[in-house]
Amino acid sequence: MTVIALSLAAVVLYLSAAGVLARPLVSGGQPLTRSGVTLAGLAALAHAAVLLSAHRGTLDLHFFAALSLVAWIASALTLVVNLSRPVAGLGILIFPLSALFVAVDAFLAPRTAPETMTWQIELHVTIAVFAFGILSIAAALAVLLAIQERALRRSRFGHWLRALPPLTLTEVLLFRLIGAGFVLLTLTLVTGALFVGDLFGQHLVHKTVLSIVAWLVFGVLLWGRWRHGWRGIRAVNLTLIGMGILLLAFFGTKAVLELILHRTP
Repeated sequence: MTVIALSLAAVVLYLSAAGVLARPLVSGGQPLTRSGVTLAGLAALAHAAVLLSAHRGTLDLHFFAALSLVAWIASALTLVVNLSRPVAGLGILIFPLSALFVAVDAFLAPRTAPETMTWQIELHVTIAVFAFGILSIAAALAVLLAIQERALRRSRFGHWLRALPPLTLTEVLLFRLIGAGFVLLTLTLVTGALFVGDLFGQHLVHKTVLSIVAWLVFGVLLWGRWRHGWRGIRAVNLTLIGMGILLLAFFGTKAVLELILHRTP
């Protein structure tokens, strides 16, 4: 299959999976989790084939390619986590975004040759994108947690709640993902310090500073959870603040360099 056909297949399958998983939100019927997960799995396979075909099987860090790669990681990790925890409902948020990013990368992004990297930089980048993918899922869980808590406070027990993971599971999984993402983010900063030679020359100062700030936010949240039992809206807010800063670090500076200043990554 061509890249265009694979991209269309991935978009259709992602959107179909999200639609099936969102069925209780609309009709109040029983969640069709198995069907939704199957469609999402096929979408992730098609998306992986797009990444391998369009980017020649290499690690491409150009803006739209990086967005597509992170979206694939978030989708694939959602499916992996769902093997042990019922979190397929996350796909209602994650799969449409994956469909959007694979479509933009395939149909709108300019085709450029991937940057040549040493194995040390490839290791650093691989850890970074997995950290971002895991923390993206945590941010999606935080959004679901906020929605569930608001519904419970207002005693609105609608049928749509059946599309979402149980509240206690959502909170426990949120902190486990943040813990895993924090470890990978720490490794990202360590490998960056070891392997990146010229922060100023490579326009990485802003990215590094923002990444450190995000690391501090997630660290404070984990400490507060351990020491004071932080949960609920405080955990949601800190998670989303940390993710927002990390988003600026990963893609904000890249967007400025590539789309506004037209420099290579």
